[in-house]
Amino acid sequence: MLERKISKRTFLKAAAAAALAPVIMRTARAAALPVQSGPPNVVLICTDDLGYGDPSCYRSSLAVSPVDRLMRRASRVSSGSSINTPNLDGMAREGALFHHFNAAGNVCSPSRASLLTGRYAPRVGIVNVLFPTDNIGMPTSETTIAGMLKPLGYRSMCVGKWHLGSEPAFLPTNNGFDAFYGIPYSHDMSPLPLIQNTEVIEEPVDISTLMQRCTDQAVAFIAGANNSPFFLYFAPFLPHIPLIVSDQFAGKSGMGAYGDAVQEVDWSVGQILNALIDNGMDSNTLVLFTSDHGPWYQGSSADLRGRKGETFEGGVRVPLIARFPGRIPGGLNNHDLASHMDILPTVAAVCGAPLPANPLDGMNIWPLLTGTQMSTNRDALLYFDGWSLQCARLSMWKLHVARYNAVAWGPVPQGGRINLPLPKPELYRLDIDPAERCDMAGSYPQVVSDIMTRIEALLPTFPAQVLGDWNHTMSLTVQQTPTGALPSL
Repeated sequence: MLERKISKRTFLKAAAAAALAPVIMRTARAAALPVQSGPPNVVLICTDDLGYGDPSCYRSSLAVSPVDRLMRRASRVSSGSSINTPNLDGMAREGALFHHFNAAGNVCSPSRASLLTGRYAPRVGIVNVLFPTDNIGMPTSETTIAGMLKPLGYRSMCVGKWHLGSEPAFLPTNNGFDAFYGIPYSHDMSPLPLIQNTEVIEEPVDISTLMQRCTDQAVAFIAGANNSPFFLYFAPFLPHIPLIVSDQFAGKSGMGAYGDAVQEVDWSVGQILNALIDNGMDSNTLVLFTSDHGPWYQGSSADLRGRKGETFEGGVRVPLIARFPGRIPGGLNNHDLASHMDILPTVAAVCGAPLPANPLDGMNIWPLLTGTQMSTNRDALLYFDGWSLQCARLSMWKLHVARYNAVAWGPVPQGGRINLPLPKPELYRLDIDPAERCDMAGSYPQVVSDIMTRIEALLPTFPAQVLGDWNHTMSLTVQQTPTGALPSL
């Protein structure tokens, strides 16, 4: 058998053509179909446990700032192999990609509470992961994105994982959504029902076909819009473990079960984008893709330190890819700080909706999405773990003030897991030190003082549990802890 050598240039051209194929096909079909007019639609996709470095567009040179590239060359850090995510990569080429976008929580329920309300999780009252036995959930006093859009005539549906209360009073249909199809919490919990609106239609749910069925539900919801504006919240339960994928994707990524799961999520994104085109809604729909927080045991946090359950950047920095043909320019890269909590006020601005009565912690980042501004003047962004404040970020500066005496995935120490003040605050500049390795507090005391002043001004606006926890944490000393020392991380 004769072997034909393929040049590197030929290989790269073929790979680039394959990656661009979904974009080219979508563009061609969109040009041949009727266009919807009227108020814009919104599709918010929030996947589960996806790492900042998992979509291949976040691991390519397109997704790395000049400073990051310089640091990577200096430290000889390789971006490594990429999971093939052609639909997400296509979204990034057709729209905007954010590099300093943060979840408002480092675990599922708090993060989702903030995403849907535009408020810090402690204000909502959901600060820890909810379990099937919990009898709490999203309070009726909160307004979700769906509830905000309802008075404007928007139809809304939640598809996938909810995780903001499993009792009927807390399900999506009692929180502004017209319809729900999915599971009430993570699929590693039991009993695990499949719920349609408020009715259990399958228990236990067949996870191996659930992604396909959820995708079909999302596509059907789009097709049934009938020229009415809609809000679709699509929340895939993957790549959270256990990594159970459809037969169509099992073993296909060449990168193990985690890669298979990410590729199935990417396929679902493609199906939704195709449905928008097929129904003439593509040019009138804002699509946002993100993750609820950083990766757990598998997945990539790129060059960031930490993982799910931590307030290091790897636990909270997540992808944000935004697409709105004709309104968000293609290939836009933004390196300013933004947050899950910005989604609600941004959607309000795009759709012309009045803001909820509850004070918001997010801000309208539409100017960043369109490229009319590249930065904003925002106050310090706070990082909570439960009721405990651990960090605050101001622009590219991040100040660590407290940390638990055990890592999130490790054994609980004798005497319990305790949030402890650091002996001295640690200051990191994330644009040149994304891995949070070099403490610069000694060199920039004025920055430390400024952020601490902002923390002290913001905390009294939070529920009493936050301020009480802060005062208790700051009163502790290393000698008072069960372990006798701070953890070596």
